[in-house]
Amino acid sequence: MSPINQRRLANFKANRRGFWALWIFLLLFVLSMLAEFLVSDKPILVNYKGEILTPIFVDYPEEKFGGFLAVTDYRDPFIQEEVNANGWMLWPPVRYSYRTVNNEIPVPAPAPPSWMLDKETRCSQYTDGADDLNCVVGNWNWLGTDDQGRDVLARLVYGFRISVLFGLALTLASSIIGIAAGAVQGYYGGWVDLLFQRFIEIWTAIPTLYLILIVSSVLIPGFWTLFTILLAFSWVALVGVVRAEFLRGRNFEYISAARALGVSNRTIMWRHLLPNAMVATLTFMPFILNGSISTLTALDFLGFGLPPGSASLGELLAQGKNNLQAPWLGITGFIVISLMLSLLIFVGEAVRDAFDPRKSFQ
Repeated sequence: MSPINQRRLANFKANRRGFWALWIFLLLFVLSMLAEFLVSDKPILVNYKGEILTPIFVDYPEEKFGGFLAVTDYRDPFIQEEVNANGWMLWPPVRYSYRTVNNEIPVPAPAPPSWMLDKETRCSQYTDGADDLNCVVGNWNWLGTDDQGRDVLARLVYGFRISVLFGLALTLASSIIGIAAGAVQGYYGGWVDLLFQRFIEIWTAIPTLYLILIVSSVLIPGFWTLFTILLAFSWVALVGVVRAEFLRGRNFEYISAARALGVSNRTIMWRHLLPNAMVATLTFMPFILNGSISTLTALDFLGFGLPPGSASLGELLAQGKNNLQAPWLGITGFIVISLMLSLLIFVGEAVRDAFDPRKSFQ
């Protein structure tokens, strides 16, 4: 590692808040990526009549367990009794998925967290072996249910994952386009820069929300539909930064020397100017990621985001607004979104300190 990168790494570690925020965020993200092993309505492993099955990877028909449906519901008491009589099942810690509707909650939906209910109420839907078999921690709704009887914790885990993946994909794609556009503007300058700037001014004047409303009335909103629309407008975030760096660096002596030696424009832009522009670009990327996640959350809250039924943090906030008698919905969504965005802000501040030449690790 070069001395300058060692100094940057030391500066990043010196910002303890940002350093630990990165590790906490990575831990939460890794856990969300393993959601099927931690929060799922399917067992991780099933030993049935001596055969090892993996329901989280393969959808087995119910006829394999003596039923007749095309897809097996492993929460069905009949299936559980059949499997337990001929083997065993290894369940995740939480036995719900983001789309699982709990029809056995002892109170009307939205139901409060299970730990807020007394044991008799919590296990009232079970008649046999409630203490030992069915009324177990894995069946608890730790954060309650929403107004459709779906487990809030499960929807939080899957919603966190899709929000971060959406934000990362949008940040990466918009950064690539924005860096390329800013590089062309800054390097060539002149009429290219002038015309491109006028285009960006006109393009950014288009109201993104109205466009999404129009598209939503024609097409069913989905992950890639939202991604395409937002990408069409989010790429301009880095154009100004990269353009300024290329405008400043294109007249340096070593750039003029490279031109005199016959080095192609593409090589000069990629090898000599882009590394300098990436310093400023990297400091902005955590904040762009933050904005991408916030945009998806806001659209889901307004009802113009992901399709109905999808795991969504914004949809959870909307349910909290519509069900004021169930404060755990709004409070839970607010805490998770605030924590996620705060961690990203702290990481962004640490990255900014790491690339700041005026700061040095003491």
